[in-house]
Amino acid sequence: MLRLRVSDDRGMALALALLRETGVEPPPHDPLLDHLLPRLFEAEGVGQVLQWDGEPRAGWLGALAALAEAGRVKREALIEGCVRRFLRGGTAIDLRFFVRLHEMLDPSPAEAASHARDYLRLLPASPGPVAELAMRRLRAYDALTADDLAEAWEALLLRPERKLVRAGLAWLDRSVRRTPALAEVIAAPLARAFAADSAELQEKAVEVALAHAGGMSEEGRATVREAIELLAPHLGHRAATAFAGGTVAGTGPTFVPPPLPAAPERACGVAPPIEAVEELSRLMREGARSWRAWERLLAGFVTLVGRDRAGVAAALRPWLLDGLTWEYRQESWERADQWLRGAARSLTATAPTPRAWQRLMPKADLAAPQLLLLHRGAEILRAVEEDTLPPLLLATPTHSTGHVAAAEMVRRLEVIEAAGAKPLAADLQQALLRLPRTPDPEAAERAARLTSAAGKILAAWTCPEVEIELEWTCGSDGGDHDWHDRSHHHEVRLVPTATAVPVGLPLVDLMLGVLRHWSQAEHREWWPSTLPSHREVATAYLMQHVLRRFWDESFVGPEQARDLARAEGPAGAAFSALLARVLGDPQMPESVDVLLEVAARGELPAAEIGRQAGLLVAGGEVRMIDMVAELDAVARRGAPAHVCRITAAALPAPGERPRNGLAGFVTLAAAPGWSRLAVRRAQVGAHALTTVSARNSYGSGEPPLG
Repeated sequence: MLRLRVSDDRGMALALALLRETGVEPPPHDPLLDHLLPRLFEAEGVGQVLQWDGEPRAGWLGALAALAEAGRVKREALIEGCVRRFLRGGTAIDLRFFVRLHEMLDPSPAEAASHARDYLRLLPASPGPVAELAMRRLRAYDALTADDLAEAWEALLLRPERKLVRAGLAWLDRSVRRTPALAEVIAAPLARAFAADSAELQEKAVEVALAHAGGMSEEGRATVREAIELLAPHLGHRAATAFAGGTVAGTGPTFVPPPLPAAPERACGVAPPIEAVEELSRLMREGARSWRAWERLLAGFVTLVGRDRAGVAAALRPWLLDGLTWEYRQESWERADQWLRGAARSLTATAPTPRAWQRLMPKADLAAPQLLLLHRGAEILRAVEEDTLPPLLLATPTHSTGHVAAAEMVRRLEVIEAAGAKPLAADLQQALLRLPRTPDPEAAERAARLTSAAGKILAAWTCPEVEIELEWTCGSDGGDHDWHDRSHHHEVRLVPTATAVPVGLPLVDLMLGVLRHWSQAEHREWWPSTLPSHREVATAYLMQHVLRRFWDESFVGPEQARDLARAEGPAGAAFSALLARVLGDPQMPESVDVLLEVAARGELPAAEIGRQAGLLVAGGEVRMIDMVAELDAVARRGAPAHVCRITAAALPAPGERPRNGLAGFVTLAAAPGWSRLAVRRAQVGAHALTTVSARNSYGSGEPPLG
């Protein structure tokens, strides 16, 4: 039944069911195999479907290997099918399965010989993996003519992949050393390599040219001389000396980095308070999309309810009567807007369940900043039910960073005391955490005259100091993990711990303790505003969101980095890891501006950023090429001295294995004028730094290291 399938497949399900139930093996001989197998290499879309088939002894790869081993299918037919598919063209994904099949078959030199011309045709423009396998087969084939070799080398040295160019140069060099007569055909390929976009590859090409210059014909030497102008000046001078002529590219004007851009104001004012019930009603319907809008809405609700409880209730009731009450059937409320709506329903007597806050309190595994946000909403709901709202809130920010000016907080407490009211507990503790780090003597003098318990707490308040440590872990491994080991995937986690002297206020101590949390991070963008005077603590809460664990997971971006950059307090390992992460993301070009802003304030922990950047690269979280590109942009926009310190710390220490792409970091770190990095020569290798030190990216003037 299966052999005679037509467009009507109604019998197929029965046939398959019979095979499964009886356990009968299908007949080993398939009369259609010889006719259909070639279509595997011709039909469009096959590569896309089979791109994930990577296990040599399973799936299609395993089936084809078994057929070849059993002699049912000729190896030559499979090899020829792969080569024909490569010649048809396609993307790397389209051809991935056929590359794996070809490499699994591992053609011998004798089997590959009949396809030598095909492999040559694949070198110039096929996807990198295809060109690489073609190069390997040609290198193992000893019957290539000098012209064939010249064609292969010229194609490889024009490739955009540095790996292939490097391999092509090595192949050329070894071949000429083994057969000196081949020096007659290497001039044109080497001239191509002189145009490489990598200084490392240019240098290697010059070294090969110098090594074999004596074997070149005069025509070949002339070809090399014509290409000398493509080289960097210091390499051009070497080549021109050896080849007795050629035009050396000019060094061009010396690049002088611009001055470091002035930092913008750390903070500006906030929107005026909500004064009208109509505005409050409209904003309640629209909801708050930012923490600034949320704080303004929260403050407006409390203040206007205190002034005109009946008027606010009348304005909000029609909206709430039209709304659904399904939220009251949830286990807990974990979004701030739910608590404010709950307070509005309690105010308007539209809540289906009285005293709902007792049952809907958030779970304990939320992050402390999230818990603080929710507690503030919950205590407002409770105060509405018990008619104990104060005339205003203490924690409403006066600045765009989230800070509350000390003088304004004292004024607010004076108003609350004069009204005979008490501030809300979570509101008071949030307000204390929002006080600036720098004391205000006049405000302190006024606070000393306050008589309430809250006033005495404020008068005695000093900004607590918190020490944050950051540990990199991979699974169950700790700090001794080998991040350079490429034999497995690194499941990186950034684990912060905090050390602080308890102040005796439960929510403050919770906030400064940085306990680990596991739930989803609602309102994550708001968290920095809860700790504007403790930058490192605020950043520590974001550590589990700095690295993406799942394909659809969002992580901390430049906007949160900017908020933290404008906060106060020490900048340590956590802040450095966050900056390094956003700096190494090519999708976040704004991170350069953030780094420059922190540098302009003199608050950039450059060495620690370098250390964290090195770990991110070693752990495979960012690409070296992206990190180097962004650091280069930072240096060119006025901060070469800071980049100097970052790159110095990012280079591997003595005894460490170098990371992939290290040459880019070394080139950046050893740019002329940064001679103080010479202390790193012993760590990176004297030759590496010596060869890159002649490449002038930032001019000849040495930037001060401060």
